[in-house]
Order: sequence, then structure tokens, then C-alpha cells
Amino acid sequence: MKYNTLTLSEPAPGVVLATLNRPHRSNAITFEMFDEFVRLQREVDETPDARVLILTGSGRAFCAGLDLDHVAELSAMSAEEMLVGQTHWAASVSGFHTMATPVIAAVNGAAAGAGMGLALAADIRIASSAARFNAAFVKVGLSGGDVGSSYLLPRIVGTGPATEILLTGNFVDAHHAYRIGLVTSLVEPEDLLGRALDIALTICANSPIGMRLTKDVLRINATAPSLDSALSVENRNQVLATRTSDMTEALNAFRNKRAPVFTGR
Repeated sequence: MKYNTLTLSEPAPGVVLATLNRPHRSNAITFEMFDEFVRLQREVDETPDARVLILTGSGRAFCAGLDLDHVAELSAMSAEEMLVGQTHWAASVSGFHTMATPVIAAVNGAAAGAGMGLALAADIRIASSAARFNAAFVKVGLSGGDVGSSYLLPRIVGTGPATEILLTGNFVDAHHAYRIGLVTSLVEPEDLLGRALDIALTICANSPIGMRLTKDVLRINATAPSLDSALSVENRNQVLATRTSDMTEALNAFRNKRAPVFTGR
């Protein structure tokens, strides 16, 4: 997996660490990076040994949003061209939410605009004390909803806090983000990747199929119209899980008082 805007590593078996690698531009997103997000999602999902993806930024920022060098190109686009582009860019970020592999965002610094959207698309967000979040679209004449933020943010922090964040465009510091549930762990900068890896390894110890089915049911049932609908998805996934060798292995391991060895089958 070779990328121009991302650096990939494997800090532990089953864990892929993808680092946004444009520190000189605060890891701002280029058109190429949007494309590489899509490729990363596909390649990680298609790699059997990849069980968790961690996203972080190099340098002081997590991601500063769209690279402003692209603004002139956007202005030159027709409305139709802009819609095609916007649809692709939004899908490339929200794809982390819809991919099968669990995603952890280790937010090391500023997560602004589409950078905040990138963090929101992760399944788990943790932050260093240097992290801060904002969506300043309203300050530059744009809608506060972008790359899925108007959908994901209210579901993470609630409608009230989400509305304030999107309408004011103000920054939310790491401590406030932790208080409102935007992030679930708050650590010092030097401990951020260690904490992300601890969470990833805990997930990796579980059944790969169980993890993916859990992410699947959480995503689908976020918009379930009724309890009955939610139960239907849960019941389907549980039945699928009982057909796997991983469940059999887990039961055998429990009986024999040993750790299970999951294969994802």
C-alpha cells in the first residue's frame, strides 16, 4: 500500500496506522488525498489480517480541512462540476463510517472543517490535550453541514451541542470535546498513539466477524424507524454469527479455559 499523502504502518498485528502526511500544510486535504481515502478504505477492508484502522495526523495538526490552494479551482467549476466533486469528496470522508473495518481517530491537534468530519466518520475518537475541533463553514459563507457532519455530529454529542458547534463555527477544545462526548478518551500528546493502540488491540482480540457485524448493526440501527426494525437487524446478525467457526472456537476456548484463536470464518 503506497500513498503520496498518507503514511501507513503496522504498529501491531492486525492494526493499520494511517497518518495524514502533509504537516507543512497542517495535513490539509487535497483532491489526491480524497482519492487516497477511498483507496485506503477499500484496501484495508480487502486485507483479511487488517482488523482495525487508526487515523492520525503528522506534526501539530490532525487535519485542517480542504487545502485552500484548491479554492481557485472550485470557483472555476460549474455548478454541475461542483456537485459531482462535492459528492465524491463527501463520500471519501464518510466512507470511513461505512467501511467494514472499525476505525479509530487519534486526534493529535486541530481538526477543522472536513478534518472534523474525518474524525466524526471514525467509530471511536480519542484526543490529546492539544486537540481542538471546529467547522467554520458559516464564517466563510458556506453551510455548516459538510462531509456528513450534520448527520454524525448530532448523533455523537446530541442536537443541542451540535447545533451550537455548527452555527457558531467556534473551536471546541479537547476538554470540552471530552465533556460532551465528542471524544471518549483524553490523554497527553505523548500518550495518544499508545492509547489508540491499546483500544485497537482490545478490539483485535475479539472475533473479526463479530466486530464487523457490530459496526454494521450500529450504523444501520442509527436510523432504524422502530425497535422492531432494529431487532430485525440484530437478529439477522446474531444468526449469521452463530454460523461461524469463530463462535465454535470461542465456546471451546471457554470450556478449556484458554484464549480463543479467531480466524474470521
